[in-house]
Amino acid sequence: MPDLMIPEVAGHGTSATDTGPSWVSRDLSARVARLARGIAGVLDQRCTAGSGAGEAAEFLRNWADLADADLPADADPVECTPLDLLAARYALTATECDLLLLAGLPDEHEGLASTLRALHPQGEPRPTAGLAALVLAETPDDRRALRGLFSAGAAVRHGLLRVSGSGTFFERTLTLADALWEALHGFDAWPASLPRVAAGRVPPGLGCWLDDPRVRRVTAVLRAGSPCIVLLSGADEPVALARCAALAAAAGVRVAGARLAGDEAAAALLAAHAAVRGAVPLLVVDATFAPALPDVPGPALVFAEAGVPRPAADRPLLTLPLDPVAVADQRAAWRAAVPHLTEHASVLAARHPLDPAVTAQVALDSRAHGADLDVAGVSALVRARAGVNLPPGVDLATPHTPWDRLVVPEEGAWQLRDAVGRLDHQALVLDDWGLRERANASRGARLLFTGPPGTGKSLAAAAVATAVDTDLLVVDVSRVVSKWLGETEKNLAAAFAAAERTQAVLLLDEADALFATRTEVSDAHDRYANLETSYLLQRLDRFEGIAVLTTNLRSNIDAAFVRRMDFVVEFPLPDVAARAQLWALHLPPEDVVAPDVDVAALARRYPVPGGWIRNAAVGAAFVAAAAGDRIGQEHLVAAVRREYAKAAMPFPGDLPRRRHDDVR
Repeated sequence: MPDLMIPEVAGHGTSATDTGPSWVSRDLSARVARLARGIAGVLDQRCTAGSGAGEAAEFLRNWADLADADLPADADPVECTPLDLLAARYALTATECDLLLLAGLPDEHEGLASTLRALHPQGEPRPTAGLAALVLAETPDDRRALRGLFSAGAAVRHGLLRVSGSGTFFERTLTLADALWEALHGFDAWPASLPRVAAGRVPPGLGCWLDDPRVRRVTAVLRAGSPCIVLLSGADEPVALARCAALAAAAGVRVAGARLAGDEAAAALLAAHAAVRGAVPLLVVDATFAPALPDVPGPALVFAEAGVPRPAADRPLLTLPLDPVAVADQRAAWRAAVPHLTEHASVLAARHPLDPAVTAQVALDSRAHGADLDVAGVSALVRARAGVNLPPGVDLATPHTPWDRLVVPEEGAWQLRDAVGRLDHQALVLDDWGLRERANASRGARLLFTGPPGTGKSLAAAAVATAVDTDLLVVDVSRVVSKWLGETEKNLAAAFAAAERTQAVLLLDEADALFATRTEVSDAHDRYANLETSYLLQRLDRFEGIAVLTTNLRSNIDAAFVRRMDFVVEFPLPDVAARAQLWALHLPPEDVVAPDVDVAALARRYPVPGGWIRNAAVGAAFVAAAAGDRIGQEHLVAAVRREYAKAAMPFPGDLPRRRHDDVR
């Protein structure tokens, strides 16, 4: 070896781990001390006396002595250090463990980094493959075996150790994976390039789910540490993370998670950091990124939208769909979330069949309100949580429309009340009586409102929401429908999911554009329109809330949708009695209405829908207020005339003036 000009190292310095280090950190430094002495021996053998190598060798031995002395002989050792965990997970040989220790030398002490810089051909503060061969290989066979480890050993293959550089092979640099050295010291170090994801605590209410045979199978795989990919597919990340936490707790293992988006090497880095923690890696895969699932030792958890990852051909794959939990779990989750409302857990589970992960979030809000929170207050918290992240084109309103504001035929009124009653009794009928399995019955109710414009379809949806004490989730079809393929389905899926979380009444007003009759395919437009309709048919089948579809023309709705409706409510044009009732409902108190107003005459003369009556009453009120007068018959007739003009329909004519005696 040529002479090396090694700078003098003043003092031994103090590393970050020298001040009150844990036993794990002290043990790692003591292991490194052996390699430091090995480098000192190489310097003694290969360098000349005038090169400065003697001073460097002395520094290395002095530092090694201090590192050994820092590990008391009578200390209780940790049963399995991070390095032991890493070696066991990847089946590393003793030589590969030494290579990892050698690569971590410059991060152990600044004096060690300075020494390595002087030894490196390019002046880098890192060990080279050649230095590793001098320290670890005693024979030519050892040297050849070491070269094989650099080329295809487990440490290099899995990204724990990198051999980089453009020089000859033994001039290349050895580098540890990002932040791995501090993690080997037992610190919670994490790569800055790897967005961390915490699985969090296990929410109450997953007992029945954990007893599912598919889940028990996955739990056994995690407990045994068998090489396997466990794929959780779905669209709700908090739910998936809670299920992963429950799986890990049941298996007695830890979870270390990160989000991956566009870098397959990040999966290997995550696996390494999971290994030093004795944890199972959890990969949260971005929807726009389709990586090959990692070839890492042991099991790995992967959460992604269905079909995103590419499973490896040589690794078992267990899929675990994020199905809704059983009613018993939902009730248990609500009992834990609001202990002072334990007797109402069944009602809350029926009204808000949330995943326990979401129920646990609501529990945080409920604790801030204390024991004064009632069932209605809990429902408000659920709606508030969901309203924060509403998808575009969806608005959340809180209507206050009692039944007596709704004027519909008796048959329609009965159907609306029957739909509301389903929410109160669905837990008993579907779960306790078993009709969910026996008859394949679904939760919630699906209603189709048909009739001419202005006959009260939207008002009826608001009345239904008021009756069940929930909100109205109004879907703006014009903003939901997109020209881009798949976007309409994506937007609608988000709206359905939001309605299920809150149990708000989902209103798809003027749904003809979404639920139109499917046609024969003559071009690409027909094909994709039919795909949208087919998707909505399937999603409506799975919807577990109250969905209201309104249309002015029932014939435009696909027959398959009509078959899926639990209730089809007709909203005809009101008859004379209904129109009189509507006029009375929309006019203000008697002291604001002039004596000449004849509601019965208005109802007989003008066969108009309720929407026109509402508009006329409001318009007449503003005209009268501007004139400083009470609402009179002439104001109402003029307002009705405007409604006919807007619709381009002939006006039936004015009402005859009432005689003084009639008014009196």
